[in-house]
Amino acid sequence: MDNKEIYKRTLTFSLRRFLWDLGSIIVLVVFTAAGFVVADKLSGNGLIGLLVGMVIAIIAIAIASHFISYVFKAGQIAMMTKGVTEGKLPEDVYGEGKKIVKERFLTVAAYYAVTSAIKGIFNQLGRAITSVGESVGGDAGGTIGSTISSIIQTIVRYLCDCCLGWVFYRKDESSVKATMEGAVLFFKHGKTLAKNLGRVFGMGILSFLLIGGAFFGITYLVTMAFPDAFAELARMIAESGEDVPEFFTTAQGVMLSVAAIIGVVMWSILHSVFVRPFVLVGVLRNYIESGKSEKISEKDFDELDKKSSKFKKLREKAA
Repeated sequence: MDNKEIYKRTLTFSLRRFLWDLGSIIVLVVFTAAGFVVADKLSGNGLIGLLVGMVIAIIAIAIASHFISYVFKAGQIAMMTKGVTEGKLPEDVYGEGKKIVKERFLTVAAYYAVTSAIKGIFNQLGRAITSVGESVGGDAGGTIGSTISSIIQTIVRYLCDCCLGWVFYRKDESSVKATMEGAVLFFKHGKTLAKNLGRVFGMGILSFLLIGGAFFGITYLVTMAFPDAFAELARMIAESGEDVPEFFTTAQGVMLSVAAIIGVVMWSILHSVFVRPFVLVGVLRNYIESGKSEKISEKDFDELDKKSSKFKKLREKAA
């Protein structure tokens, strides 16, 4: 199976993730709007109610996501891995993906323990690389450090998913041992994986301009239909404190701010759900192919022990 075919067959997970995210946004909007209306009628201060409703919605969504949405992402990676390594996928891709995730991680806690370990290792190593830029010193050092940090964090997210794919591939090994192998692979085959970076950042920038720009424009046109509501919201913001920037105390400023937020949020969701998996298939294939014939030795583990205390801690736990 080529990358496009694997992406199309696993798109069912993306669609489910999108519906979940869309439902979460609706819940957030409803709770936020309800908080504003109720507080405005009871106390005349709708802004506080807006914030309370938003916080309640975020907490509820976070709790539900912890137990539900992880299956969509993990199941998709599991099926991508199966397609890459076996060259075929079952008819019921979603059902099989969900089954594999539950077999590999018997509990939700086990899944988050492994993914937390993966993120911890790669983030720590990423920070070490970032410090190189900061060591330049002066104003340039901070700018270089920040730029490198942004790039590293993007790479880390892909590496975490690839490492999770390796955990699914190495189904006969414990998830902890497979996680350690996945971390070692990156440092033994970093050059092989680096060729994906142009595609990773190119697709990210393009999708931001197209998706983010489209939703910014659409949202701004919608806000223009409710000038009085945004004028009232701007008035409340202006009265909330003396240090509020003038831009946010005008209806126009609030409209543009809302449009920008919606544009970024929708880009983040659609890029993560539809664009990123398309890129991930290729990165995952290179990652797994680079390690299929690799024999990871104790020496390899020892080398990474020196670079990451989190990796060393995980290794000690496995022992």
